[in-house]
Amino acid sequence: MFRPSFFRLPLPLPLRPSSHRLSCSMVVVLLVAMAVSTNIHAQDFDILIRGGTVVDGTGAARFTADVAIKGDRIVRVGVIPSELSAGQVIDATGMIVSPGFVDPHSHSAPGIETAELAAAIPVLYQGITTVMINPDGGGPADLRPQVESIRLNGPGVNVIPMIGHNGVRKEVMGTDNRSPTISEQSQMEEYVHAAMSFGAFGLSTGPFYIPGKFSTTDEIVKLAQVAEKFPDAFHISHIRDESNYDIGVVAAVDEVIQISRESGIPGIVTHMKMLGPPVWGKSEEAIELIDRARAEGLEIWADQYPYAASGTSLQPALVPGWVQAGGSDAMIGRLNDRSQREIIREEMAANLARRAGPHALMIRKYDPEPSYVGMRLDEIADQRLENPLDTAIEMLINDGAPVISFNMNEYDVRAIMRQSWTMTSSDGGLTLPGVRLEHPRSYGAFPRKIRRYVLDSGVITLEQAVHSATGLPAKVFNIMDRGELRAGAFGDVLVFSLERIRDTATYTRPESLSEGIDYVVVNGKIAIDNGEISSGRFGRVLLRGD
Repeated sequence: MFRPSFFRLPLPLPLRPSSHRLSCSMVVVLLVAMAVSTNIHAQDFDILIRGGTVVDGTGAARFTADVAIKGDRIVRVGVIPSELSAGQVIDATGMIVSPGFVDPHSHSAPGIETAELAAAIPVLYQGITTVMINPDGGGPADLRPQVESIRLNGPGVNVIPMIGHNGVRKEVMGTDNRSPTISEQSQMEEYVHAAMSFGAFGLSTGPFYIPGKFSTTDEIVKLAQVAEKFPDAFHISHIRDESNYDIGVVAAVDEVIQISRESGIPGIVTHMKMLGPPVWGKSEEAIELIDRARAEGLEIWADQYPYAASGTSLQPALVPGWVQAGGSDAMIGRLNDRSQREIIREEMAANLARRAGPHALMIRKYDPEPSYVGMRLDEIADQRLENPLDTAIEMLINDGAPVISFNMNEYDVRAIMRQSWTMTSSDGGLTLPGVRLEHPRSYGAFPRKIRRYVLDSGVITLEQAVHSATGLPAKVFNIMDRGELRAGAFGDVLVFSLERIRDTATYTRPESLSEGIDYVVVNGKIAIDNGEISSGRFGRVLLRGD
């Protein structure tokens, strides 16, 4: 049972009767001393959040308490006497006070590396105070320039780098469709070791994507074994198959488990999903597989964004892996080769069916014909009076197109969400408005989970939703002193309204900020103040050992 800590003050000694009267000077001295004492107490806290309902990130039941912050740390959670104040007092009566959200799968790094987007405003309005970057095996092979760019611009949120297998493999081997030589494997291991030594928190892989698609399990195991030499390392993976492209989604989840079993580090199935009608309902098998691995003693986890549509591009969604080998020019050459095109087209037809057909693909950006943005592939094909596969091939030859893929079943989304080992993520990017049609998850993932799955449908409790976004990822990834509201933790704190919290971003109007999170505190500084963004940037780059 939770017992909040109370702020205790020494009681003043009672005045004793005296035969002597107090002189005027003594009265003045006492009044000055009282004033000084009051002034000292007024400066005890930089921020004092009063009267809120605390959901502390541990999964425990909510309770009413005050939260005090001094410097970059929380110093009190409990009942704080009314005579004490602070530099800024926030009345949280009737509101929820929680830790800042931690996003374990964020594509915001390229944006945060720029002066224009370093503030990460759409991220902050979701209540996200910490992002983990370079997911899906992405990012650079050398993390130093990336970290320097982020620090140079001053991030609005905390940033945790991971080292990506695809980035490392591309640096060593390009996009070749083959296994590495002994020397190349050694070079990749050296890159991973250097990144972990520099401060990367863990290894990120994406064997669904090129060039990771051409890797074997053994190749990844060896890299995970390098990461294992560092305390609290982990392996997080965009699994090899989220549908039935080749090995199938259940076998792909099992590959993550196998890598953990052989390397000794925790494994995370990132943005876990059952992609496409052929695998709808297989969440039950995947959940059972993970539960068995956990019962075996392995640390296996997952994260998930709360949408039934994914975001990708035409190339990985539709083009067979062997066609993508060697890079974009090689792929275009094969698509233009009449002798290969029909073979490719036949395999693409099967992949399109896995994606639930041409109406399930919405174009997000296409420079040769901007009017296609927001249209479905079948609508564009009808307009062009051609087969959707021919439309897709033409678009691929013209540099491709990012898409929103409506390919999931709500049953699977909810089944995965209910698991105690599932964290919340966004998989969101950070771009200048109007550059492309973003997936709404970039603006709304975390508030959407609370609005849609806690308040509107009761799939999970508020305590579970907050825990899955705070204390759980902080534990899984060993993010020290974050993810919980307690004395000594960093001052990453949210104040939000259950009545007003919601995502406003839609698939056709995605660049719309979330609402209802009125205050966001990052490292003890107020980044959103009563709904208004601050001019300051208070995030930090967090490296291993920080």
